[in-house]
Amino acid sequence: MERQRSRRASLSAEQRRKLSLLRTSSIPSRLKPVSHIYHLVPCPRKCCNQKYVVSTDRSGDIHVHVQGDLTQQDKRCVFLTVHDLGTNHSSMVDFVNSPAMSEIKERSCFIHIDVPGHEENSPDLPDSYQFPSLQTLGEDLVTVLDFLHIRYAVGIGEGAGANILARCGLAHPRRLLGLVLVNCTASTSSVADAFRSRFSRWRGADISQSEEDFLIYHKFGHQISSDSCEPNEKDRMLAEYRSRLRGNLNPHNIKLFVRAFINRKDLLLKGCRPDILLITGTLSPYSSVIEKLYKELDRDRVTILKVEKVGDVLAEAPAKVAQSLLLFCQGQGQLTSLPPPGVERRMSRAMSMEEYDKPNIRRLSLTPSVADSPPHTKL
Repeated sequence: MERQRSRRASLSAEQRRKLSLLRTSSIPSRLKPVSHIYHLVPCPRKCCNQKYVVSTDRSGDIHVHVQGDLTQQDKRCVFLTVHDLGTNHSSMVDFVNSPAMSEIKERSCFIHIDVPGHEENSPDLPDSYQFPSLQTLGEDLVTVLDFLHIRYAVGIGEGAGANILARCGLAHPRRLLGLVLVNCTASTSSVADAFRSRFSRWRGADISQSEEDFLIYHKFGHQISSDSCEPNEKDRMLAEYRSRLRGNLNPHNIKLFVRAFINRKDLLLKGCRPDILLITGTLSPYSSVIEKLYKELDRDRVTILKVEKVGDVLAEAPAKVAQSLLLFCQGQGQLTSLPPPGVERRMSRAMSMEEYDKPNIRRLSLTPSVADSPPHTKL
């Protein structure tokens, strides 16, 4: 992260402005929503400001939860999030609502995606519905950005959701400033065989104990058998996850998402234009896979955060993830009103927060200005 911090800090405000213009030069100045693609519905958990159902050409209806004030998006950082298997947007909402994310949350808007059929208390998807591939889902996410008039966003995805967002970044590189990929597996061979052995005979309407156990392993990894987590905390996490699987999520639709994940094609991230932050934990079942992916990519475009003694990094290490997320976003010219971790905030009383949000090389620099430097001592 130190390397990324110094490299990004060397950009002047004018260079950041030109970079932003370059990334958005192909975006129409006024994005028009298609009149038939959405309707507004109340958010059942009351955790988000608005909820939309957006119809896409190939993926069908996608439920979209907006957390934050999108009318202020020109002054805020906009995030697009996609969840993992066995959960829905609520896992991302829980991360955003953690105390470590409070300052970022105040200055941002979050667009949380529910994969088709994963909204709470969803009915079975009809037999006539062809569940989309991860590639199709990734390509169709641009419909959501178009409808909400989002010129560009920073993507945050976990597991299967990270794979979807990475494909979105490859298909629409000018719409995503950067990609934050948590436990993103690029190769199909890394996990496909293990999934097939657990889910090949999944025929019923419910999730069996074996299937549930593997979804728990996919989510928490070796953390469930490690002594790094307090027993009471471990029991609480597992009970909460099992409650979601057995409660308000539809097991039939979960099965369709799992099959799409199993049948996905290799994700080729070489040459990906948006910058990438890879995140994993040492107790994740995909830790070694993430390290291998990191070594294969352009080091000028990718950074990795590996958290010790953690499997579910978003739930167990939100502070470390938030720090890395902040530095990553500041490298894209976002959230510049917040000081980087370990750097004291210095803001003039005469300067408004709106003025302070404008990129300024002196605020981002990790070295003191000439005026702040101590006088030279004559020897």
